[in-house]
Amino acid sequence: MKDLTADPKTLDPIELASRDEISSLQLQRMKWSVRHAYNNVPFYKQKFDSVGVHPDHLVGLEDIKKFPLTTKQDLRNNYPFGMFAVPRSEVSRVHASSGTTGKPTVVGYTKNDLDVWAKVMARSMRASGTKKGDLVHIAYGYGLFTGGLGAHYGAEELGCTVVPVSGGMTARQVTLIEDFKPSTIMVTPSYVLNILDEFRKNGLDPRECSLDVGIFGAEPWTNAMRREIEDAFDMHAVDIYGLSEVMGPGVANECVETKDGLHIWEDHFYPEIVDPSSGNSLPDGESGELLFTSLTKEAFPIIRYRTRDLTTLRPGTARSMRRMDKVTGRSDDMIILRGVNVFPTQIEEQILSVKGLAPHFQLELTRVKRLDQMTVHVESLGGHSDTDLSSLLTSKIKDTVGISAKVEIKKTGEVPRSEGKAVRILDNRVER
Repeated sequence: MKDLTADPKTLDPIELASRDEISSLQLQRMKWSVRHAYNNVPFYKQKFDSVGVHPDHLVGLEDIKKFPLTTKQDLRNNYPFGMFAVPRSEVSRVHASSGTTGKPTVVGYTKNDLDVWAKVMARSMRASGTKKGDLVHIAYGYGLFTGGLGAHYGAEELGCTVVPVSGGMTARQVTLIEDFKPSTIMVTPSYVLNILDEFRKNGLDPRECSLDVGIFGAEPWTNAMRREIEDAFDMHAVDIYGLSEVMGPGVANECVETKDGLHIWEDHFYPEIVDPSSGNSLPDGESGELLFTSLTKEAFPIIRYRTRDLTTLRPGTARSMRRMDKVTGRSDDMIILRGVNVFPTQIEEQILSVKGLAPHFQLELTRVKRLDQMTVHVESLGGHSDTDLSSLLTSKIKDTVGISAKVEIKKTGEVPRSEGKAVRILDNRVER
């Protein structure tokens, strides 16, 4: 793989600033953001008043802990535009979640918000090893989902040539990669596996293609998955993080030279970690649920938003800003199986450790005679006994995760594919 380390001269000065400089800027911007939310969003005024806090109480960064948490349900309760802090006529764009579990969460952007978003996305791409003039293949979905347009405007801000493919039509994805020869691909990690399958189906060696870097996000993925992708394509696989409620992709990103966690762009987003059960703050270095307070957003300020993503905050390395570990799962899609907490990423790690299994999988939850059971549906690559593969994976899950699971070995293509975020869990438990 190529050395894609960024020239320090191309970085934004704040990326290499001292912690004191970063903290001073954060406090200045946090005071503005909290007051902006209080003065212009009735929800925040009511919520702050109900617990007896006021923007004047924010004297230091630690004082943000005095303010109440914001949840996805709060956003849904104010659907569609109740969380906006500017008149709708000043909103340049609206994005929304899929709303598969209720009303969608709607977010808005002023012209300045879109400019900031493009800049942090460009910063993220530069950290990944992409540079001005590169050809960028974007296979994130376009539309109300923030992935495609967020990546698109970031690539243009960086000065790249954009190929706005969007998701789906996997055969065409491979054709365009072969013909256009992009150096960067931006896509979900689960969908790049579909693209990999298509390369092999057509007798093409993915290691011979033009891709030097893949920027993967929108779903949790493991370092084992990174190794799988990097080995298959002979390219750097770099993690990007974001969510619509906070901005979209580009809230944090790994640096290609270290790949040791995602540097959070703390000049625009203030992170915290809390205990997912109690909501109490945890110190850096402890694992818990990630919160964000926006520092510069005009249309849609967000104060102490519960992302439900589980991670750990650590000091900066390649950049001065703090890092977050790769997201291990979500507090709201954690499986509790017979009293044991299980995350899909734990199962993925074990699947990728078994030679002869493909990385495509799905977890099916059922309930038989009041007992919860989990079946792991996974594909064989061929050349190994299905019985042996099933037995080995069952043993690994038992030894490392601590649960008994049934393993069903499928033929290639039998595990459902996704063109966006992978659907890892099928919960078919029925109360009896």
